[in-house]
Amino acid sequence: MADLRTVSEAEALVRAHMPDFGAIDVPIAAAAGAVLREVVFAERDQPPFDRVTMDGIAIAHAAWAAGRRTFRIQATQAAGHPALTLEAQDACIEVMTGTALPAGSDCVVPVEELAKDGDTMRIGDAARPAPRQFVHARGSDYAHGADLLARGTLVRGPEMAVLASAGRPTVQIARAPRVAVLAIGDELVDAGAPIVSHQIRRSNDRAIVASLRLHGITEVASEHLPDDAAVLERRIGAQLEAADLLILSGGVSMGRFDYVPRIMESLGVELVFHKVAQKPGKPMWFGTHAGGKVVFALPGNPVSTLVCFTRYVLPAIVHALGAPPEPLTRVALATAVDSPPPLVWFLPVRVAQDESGVAWATPRPTNTSGDFAALAGTDGFVELPAEPKRFERGYLAPLFRW
Repeated sequence: MADLRTVSEAEALVRAHMPDFGAIDVPIAAAAGAVLREVVFAERDQPPFDRVTMDGIAIAHAAWAAGRRTFRIQATQAAGHPALTLEAQDACIEVMTGTALPAGSDCVVPVEELAKDGDTMRIGDAARPAPRQFVHARGSDYAHGADLLARGTLVRGPEMAVLASAGRPTVQIARAPRVAVLAIGDELVDAGAPIVSHQIRRSNDRAIVASLRLHGITEVASEHLPDDAAVLERRIGAQLEAADLLILSGGVSMGRFDYVPRIMESLGVELVFHKVAQKPGKPMWFGTHAGGKVVFALPGNPVSTLVCFTRYVLPAIVHALGAPPEPLTRVALATAVDSPPPLVWFLPVRVAQDESGVAWATPRPTNTSGDFAALAGTDGFVELPAEPKRFERGYLAPLFRW
């Protein structure tokens, strides 16, 4: 299991070991951005009545077909009011968009084709009304009991409208995981605290927390831990108890103070893989713990952390929630690049479309895997295979957005 994994093997192993975080019932207002864990059925026919789709008058079409052009105004019916009944074929009822079609009528003539004279309406000579025109038939969108939303549907604006139309005050959604993000290293100092020349600002966990929250994962704890084996074992153990998913940054490589792999073993976290044939992020570690807990231990260099998080952790959470994966987007390299041997290369890029709609990715390589400032303004990274060694302009590569 300690052998170097390919990117595709690592991705498959992560997905295969992700747990189901369960489901919860929430008010529909709280379901935005969540994944449904139940089928949503139609409460009733849609529309629930023959619905008028234009302001105008409702008539019996047979009267117009028999030659009648002037109709006495029987009444006016607004949207939300009970349907009236047409008294006679020489009568019409003024109707508004969205109202129920009056009983006895079967045709709506729009206001643009009408002339009002006192208590009568005249249909213009150029008008050619047809039976059922401007009538949205009852049940023509869907019938009572129809499947409207499938399990696994992501709730966006349109899906929220469907939920509301189904009369659902609450809905069952996939429970988002409780996540603990742990930044490891004596050299890390938080923003605002005094800092000396041999220290660096703590940034990895903040970037990960921000990305999680932008993707709807809100139960997130963040903690800074020193390079102290006893403290690490105690705090990682506590977070394993509290959280569903741990994301560690740092302490995962082969250095003297990289305690994470040994501590994971002592805490009963079973190794799935350690090291992936990729640049940056080769030392990435992934394991599982009894009770359905998972641990991602990412390399501490900021570019490596963000790339591994985006390439593996976020898609794994989406997969665990039961949502469909984001469709893979390919972009064309705007300039030729030479790939460093012999690993898959995650190359930061900025993407722009030309006038013909082609998406071009301009490489923005970082100076090192610690050069996180170079990522500002980029859209994500492309994944370039280990072979060939040179990628010409126009090469189509998969894009992973931050």
